[in-house]
Amino acid sequence: QVHVVESGGGLVQAGGSLRLSCAASGRSTYAMGWFRQAPGKEREFVAAISRSGGSTNYKDSAKGRFTISRDNALNTVYLQMNNLKPEDTAVYYCAARRGIGALTSEYAYDYWGQGTQVTVSS
Repeated sequence: QVHVVESGGGLVQAGGSLRLSCAASGRSTYAMGWFRQAPGKEREFVAAISRSGGSTNYKDSAKGRFTISRDNALNTVYLQMNNLKPEDTAVYYCAARRGIGALTSEYAYDYWGQGTQVTVSS
């Protein structure tokens, strides 16, 4: 069983920054994605990175503000979030998939973390 653990959430003012981290257990390297779920809303895609790190995908509203990156030596993926807005408030989930591509559908992912809360105050 692969364990996925997120960290780095918290409370920040609008315009501020946070960096989320996600570590996947085991020796294998996975393509990884970040998703989020706000209260009363469905979970949505935020960003993804391929297994090699050579390909990334972003939700349109995240482009230019969020950056996904990875350190394969540490089996860790990061989501740097800048210029945060109140509408970014959500529980952020990290997910891993056995494939290689940076896919946007949550159904493509095999392992999920428990989530980390991000709250952006106005």
